[in-house]
Amino acid sequence: MTPRAVLTARGTGLALLGVLPLAFLVVFFAWPVVAIVGRGFTAGGVGAVLGDAATWRLAGFTVASAAASTVLAVLAGLPVAYLLARVRLPGVGLVRTLVLVPFVLPTVVVGLAFRTIWPDGGVLSLVLANAFFNVAVVARTVGGLWSQVDTRAAEAARALGASPWRAFRSVTLPALAPAISSAAAVVFLFCATSFGVVLILGGARYRTLETEIYLRTVDLLDLSGAAALSLVQFAAVVAALVVGAIARRRRDGAARVRSGVDGARRPRGGEWWVVAAAVAVVGLLLTPIVSLLVASVSTPDGWSLAGFRALAGTGVRGTLQVTGWEAASNSLRAATDATLLAMTIGVLASVVLVALRRAPGRLARGMGETMDAALMLPLGVSAVTVGFGYLVTLDALPGDLRTSPLLVPLAQALVIIPLVVRMVLPVLRAVDVRLRQAAATLGASPGRVWREIDLPLTLRSLVAAAGFGYVVALGEFGATSFLARPDAPTLPVAIAGLLSRPGELNNQMAYAACALLMVVTVLAVVLIDRFGAVRGRSAVGEF
Repeated sequence: MTPRAVLTARGTGLALLGVLPLAFLVVFFAWPVVAIVGRGFTAGGVGAVLGDAATWRLAGFTVASAAASTVLAVLAGLPVAYLLARVRLPGVGLVRTLVLVPFVLPTVVVGLAFRTIWPDGGVLSLVLANAFFNVAVVARTVGGLWSQVDTRAAEAARALGASPWRAFRSVTLPALAPAISSAAAVVFLFCATSFGVVLILGGARYRTLETEIYLRTVDLLDLSGAAALSLVQFAAVVAALVVGAIARRRRDGAARVRSGVDGARRPRGGEWWVVAAAVAVVGLLLTPIVSLLVASVSTPDGWSLAGFRALAGTGVRGTLQVTGWEAASNSLRAATDATLLAMTIGVLASVVLVALRRAPGRLARGMGETMDAALMLPLGVSAVTVGFGYLVTLDALPGDLRTSPLLVPLAQALVIIPLVVRMVLPVLRAVDVRLRQAAATLGASPGRVWREIDLPLTLRSLVAAAGFGYVVALGEFGATSFLARPDAPTLPVAIAGLLSRPGELNNQMAYAACALLMVVTVLAVVLIDRFGAVRGRSAVGEF
């Protein structure tokens, strides 16, 4: 076979591989979102909603609260990033695990944990809860770059008489700026689209664009208003993704000129204050978790496991249509299906993105960047919009998926796929291309090259990505709350149902269910950090 024929065959194979991820994105994301927004425009009234001052006050509150949470997350995450990247002390590995736990906790659990501290909710609790949820994004993203920054420039500044603070401000901080801005963009995206936390802590008093879209769609059936708000939210999401992509490109460029020498060491002098601040942040992160665990075994009559025993029932006067354990079983099945689907799509997409990045010509690289950005969009579009879009479109597919048990896993997979791509893609890019070329020269087919070269080198990251995706699916609440049938709720949906009805037993069941989700989350985080293939990073560090 001539070299030209080989290139043609490889291009054809690459195109075939890319069809499945793109087709999935079009059918199960773009089509439902466009359909629901289109119905809103058809119903009319979008102009009136966009011209209403209340809409922009709502948007202003969403942006302001998300920005405040982002600032807090960045300020809290920087000392932890320093601890993870530059400090060699016993227990740093444990901190690396603990700081990731809040990020993968279900939003319902986070909201309920903060409600045990602030029963009345309020703006402060919303801001703190969203910041709590995203400290790991800052710590892992900035820490990943900080560990690569050459320390000699800062040491030279110190030798010339600069104070530690001035050396950090003038040398280290500019080097970290791309990672900080990238992390801030991702945190802002997550905070601006937060649903479960706002629903539990904000209630009817404090609403964001996300919860208002839910209210207009589910309670008021105001599709035009929901469509208009979705457009406003989508514009904010695209802006955040653009900022993150630009910052990530700058970060990649900076990393190529840095030393790969490990600069971790024991702290000296004033550095101990930074370590103390990082430990204090980790302690604060654990406070809501411990508070919720205590609440799960506390009753007005003292310590009790009544909530856990009550999971065998359906709550006060049949609050749920199934028992708590059946809801947990539903969660496990849905998360398994979603993870298998997301791993298939995400790994295929990662393979295509690596090939496009290494292909000659600007067109291929541009296609790769566009595809990469498109795969991230489901993280920032309202889960309510996607869920309602499923209900109005998927009847057109064979078998009417609206009644299928796969409906919830499909929605959950949309959330997991970007995380899988961000976790697997950098590892695939790090595989030495010369190993693939040598195997191909010896006559190995592309499939065998993948089995013999790529799979062994990426296996650890694949296991970690599967564990990460599984726990995210297990706690997904936004789309699931809209799509899960009353007779087949997942555990987060059951928790929300228990909280919405009065009764001490319902509260105890909700707390107990949250405790179970936290145990699974912690086990998954340990798995992620044990099998993660990129030292000092996780999925949150690659957005």
